[in-house]
Amino acid sequence: MKPKQQTVLTFFFSFIFGGYLLCAQTTNKTENPLDQFQEFTSPEEKLDYFFKTPNRYTQSSAYDWLESVRVSLNTSEKTNDSTGILAYKLMEAKLYSDIGDNDKSIAIAKELYNKTDTVDLNKMTLLLELMDENYHKLQMYDKQIEIRELKKGLGLTENVAFYDIYASMGLYRQAMKQYIMDVKPTIPDNDYYAFAEFYNKVGYYLYQDKSAPTALNEFNKSISFLNLYVNDISIQKSEGEIFKAEALRAEVEGNIGKSQVLLKQYIEAIPNLNSSIKTFKEFNQGEFSPAIVENTLNLAEAHLQLDNNKTAKKLLEEEFEVINVEQQIKRNRLLAAYYDKIENYKSAAQFYKRNAFIKDSLKATEVSILKQQLVAIVGTSDLENSRKLINEQKVANEKIRNDLKAKDERIYLVLISLVFTVLGLIGLVYAYAKSIKNQRLIAEQKHFIEDSLKEKESLLREIHHRVKNNLQMVSSLLSLQTRNTKSKAAIEALEEGKSRVKAMALIHQKLYQNEDLSYIEMQGYIESLINSVQSVYKKGGHNINITVDAEGTELDIDRAIPFGLILNELVSNTFKYAFPEGDDNGKIYIHLRKEGDQGYFEYSDNGIGLPEDMDERSNSSMGFRLMNRLVNQLKSKLNVDRTTQGVRYWFNFY
Repeated sequence: MKPKQQTVLTFFFSFIFGGYLLCAQTTNKTENPLDQFQEFTSPEEKLDYFFKTPNRYTQSSAYDWLESVRVSLNTSEKTNDSTGILAYKLMEAKLYSDIGDNDKSIAIAKELYNKTDTVDLNKMTLLLELMDENYHKLQMYDKQIEIRELKKGLGLTENVAFYDIYASMGLYRQAMKQYIMDVKPTIPDNDYYAFAEFYNKVGYYLYQDKSAPTALNEFNKSISFLNLYVNDISIQKSEGEIFKAEALRAEVEGNIGKSQVLLKQYIEAIPNLNSSIKTFKEFNQGEFSPAIVENTLNLAEAHLQLDNNKTAKKLLEEEFEVINVEQQIKRNRLLAAYYDKIENYKSAAQFYKRNAFIKDSLKATEVSILKQQLVAIVGTSDLENSRKLINEQKVANEKIRNDLKAKDERIYLVLISLVFTVLGLIGLVYAYAKSIKNQRLIAEQKHFIEDSLKEKESLLREIHHRVKNNLQMVSSLLSLQTRNTKSKAAIEALEEGKSRVKAMALIHQKLYQNEDLSYIEMQGYIESLINSVQSVYKKGGHNINITVDAEGTELDIDRAIPFGLILNELVSNTFKYAFPEGDDNGKIYIHLRKEGDQGYFEYSDNGIGLPEDMDERSNSSMGFRLMNRLVNQLKSKLNVDRTTQGVRYWFNFY
């Protein structure tokens, strides 16, 4: 056989074998990683599989994983299995980090680190990487530097890198210079994936530095190297490597889309951002939540600029697992722009005020934190330059002292000539100084009180946020129980319970998102609640015409929670029972008003109405008993009108 023919046959069989491997990998992706995880019996095997499975959240959420890990941890604690306890706590800390509860994650990691005598080098590496990740998310860069110095001391890394910390502090040019200097010389010429990562990172720093045209060039280089890596059939790739390549492609596409938005190339940006978001959600939504949020906000901005206002608003109202302060500010800004476009200036002003409040709260602490982090980094990475600057500063200070001394002497001569005049003004100066001192004291006390109020408001906002998260956890547990229950009655009861929990969680979510924590704007809350109930009972959509008349009505939390639960019951009943033959002509009317100390609530639908024996049924119906108790809590009585078509409920409250 000729050499040329041999080459062709070799290429053909390589292509067939590569296709077989890709098909096998695609088949494996359909398996649930959590099920595979639970098949292992050894904690060490579970730990190894957990950290080597990049797409573990494709079919089961981080909360599902957390539940499974806790069960295994409880078993290890009961049997006093130290190896199992260490392995499961490491996984638990990582899961809390992925969920976004970094305080909880770092607390577990610190507990494990204090038992370093029982931690081997491999687990120590995982532990320190996890602590590094959490400190970075918490912006505790001085602690992050300590961890990296420790890793270097243990021989886990050769150098201590700071480019990502510089970037987190907004020093993108400095980050890019150090990244290029540290990383580029270490990349082999044939490592296409490493080059793709490198150019993506360089482009990201340029994008953050507002150099979008140059950033696009770097992102295009990254895509080119990534294509070379993916199409290189001479290298067999594992499932994890294929996942990493797809995740990197999604990241680069998102960066290209964000750069195009910055350059006002909105039409070109939309497909890149959509592709990036879709890939992130398919592979591992929990791990890539920050990227999903950022790309979604940029996608909303592109649609808003193209006057696709409904699409933009739908994107901005998406519920995200985790959203940081900068992203919340951006979402508020875009929502304000949306309401400006539709000439709803009152709502626009509310979002502008929210951003002003957030920025004012952050401004006081941001500068001091950045200074502390800069001191920590400069003190570690550039000690010789710091000493040189200190010596130069000493010389400059000495010169200033001499100049001041000469000026003092001249001033002293002038003071001697004016001493008698000053004596005549001493009384006035003393009184003025005392007045200034009193004013300063008042100003300091006022500042202290304002800071204290802001701190308490921040804590209260955090409490509402945590309560909302806990209620979401309860909702997730109810969903989990529903999947494991076969009884139709039990499933309906669980769904009703889940709906009520969501109604309460929505209250706390609206509270911590509001500028004023004392009251809830009921129009938006009622609309959100209806969407939530619809997702439970009308998952395929509905044709009911729903009118909500509560614009401008605000209620405190003591009244909002009963109202939310009452409305949850009423809307649920309408969706379930009011239109058995179809809801094409269905209507729901909700009216809520409060003026001064008096208020009025009305709910009606044009369904089939209540059955004739409803009075007898209401005594055994949990929903009706719950509504009557909630109305009693509002010091009122629930009225029912069955004379008109459908049903009508109303009551006054105080």
